[in-house]
Amino acid sequence: MGHILSAMKRPCCQRCQRPSSHCLCPWLPLQTQSTRSRVIILQHPSEAKHPLNTARFLALGLTNCELRVGETFPELEQWLSNPHYQNAVLFPHLNAVTASASSQCSQPLQLFVPDGTWRKAKLLMHLNPLLTELPHLSLPQGKSAYVLRHSKVPNSHSTLEAVSAVLATLEPTLDIPALLAPLHRLMADQRAAMGEKLYQQHYGENANE
Repeated sequence: MGHILSAMKRPCCQRCQRPSSHCLCPWLPLQTQSTRSRVIILQHPSEAKHPLNTARFLALGLTNCELRVGETFPELEQWLSNPHYQNAVLFPHLNAVTASASSQCSQPLQLFVPDGTWRKAKLLMHLNPLLTELPHLSLPQGKSAYVLRHSKVPNSHSTLEAVSAVLATLEPTLDIPALLAPLHRLMADQRAAMGEKLYQQHYGENANE
């Protein structure tokens, strides 16, 4: 029991919330980047506790990004009524459009992003029905760098990657590699800690796709 408590209490970085021995702050942008688009991440509580969640890196890398944790969001109606933005939700849908198609409006985008496993993200959409009424955005096809998982959902990406892909279209001056740097380092650290043999046994197909 003493060993378990000791492991649970290992010191963590207050900024990136990673164990101090694996702090990712050196791979975070030195300054947050400004965007016309506003990103509001609606994070399920279970995802907030996940050691490999990437949404917090968006909040640390972008000035106009807000991370909220919960299952329902009473502020949603107020956010949606902001006249300075056009609203959209980043979630799969048969009628989803690409970010480039949505950018024809002169107003900047206010992007709502349910964050969690697919099951939890669907629950967030269900519990916050105003989100389902918004235009849905789709992602371009691409390979995910978040290799430490198995997903049956086609074109599945981490929240950090998904938002970065949308902003890459809308914000031409945004430094996307700097935004994604903590994800690449996180995956490299976890792969090294796991050991190459074990990694190949469990996730090798992701690296070889």
